[in-house]
Amino acid sequence: IRSSLIELFGFEKINNEYDGNCIFQYDKITNKTIKLYLTNQDLIFSENIDREINADIFIFASKHRSRENTPSLAVHAIGNWGKADFGGQERKLCPSSAVLLKNLFFELNENAKLSNFEITLEATHHGPYVEKPAVFCEIGSTEKEWNDKENGKIMAATIIKALKNQNNYKIAVGIGGPHYCSNFNKAVLRTDIAISHICPKYHLDKLNEELIKQSIQKTAEKVDFVLLDWKGLGKEKQRILDLL
Repeated sequence: IRSSLIELFGFEKINNEYDGNCIFQYDKITNKTIKLYLTNQDLIFSENIDREINADIFIFASKHRSRENTPSLAVHAIGNWGKADFGGQERKLCPSSAVLLKNLFFELNENAKLSNFEITLEATHHGPYVEKPAVFCEIGSTEKEWNDKENGKIMAATIIKALKNQNNYKIAVGIGGPHYCSNFNKAVLRTDIAISHICPKYHLDKLNEELIKQSIQKTAEKVDFVLLDWKGLGKEKQRILDLL
């Protein structure tokens, strides 16, 4: 993804370094400066990187692993509904942007039309812990997909086009359904709804008032409503309604 951003969009090397690596910069979007950093540590464990890099928003361009090794292109918010097994802090969500996630997801679907990859939003999960709006853009799920230059080009174009997009959406947080958010995918693609944090069915037992408040407060935009994957709430339907 990094190589494609540099080659396709003319990111230029600047005099500073981060973690011993060159920093690149792109100034071709009005009123925006995009800087491209490379860290030597695993992205999900790069805790508080927002204290080292001064930016309004963070886009982590990453690889993705899954048990099924399904070829996929995914975007998602970050944070932990429960334990922090993969970076971040326990029961802490990170700020995110529903608008940026929607724009990324829409552009990803446009750019990857001809691929046979699964294109999906994922539920909020893993680290690092940051206090600035952050999203992950991921290529999954094996070295074959990670090293395919075409996938890098698709994700690079998605990132740049999403940053050019500004739109007015209805803003929501999502509760329920599977990790790969099939119903929320449809809502984001087919309606004017943008979704930031998503709590999947397998974490509903941990969901409480405090975490719901976090999901709302840590959405960069003002949240209009909570969107429920009704069947995907299972036996927790009434408890979640009472919480809300």
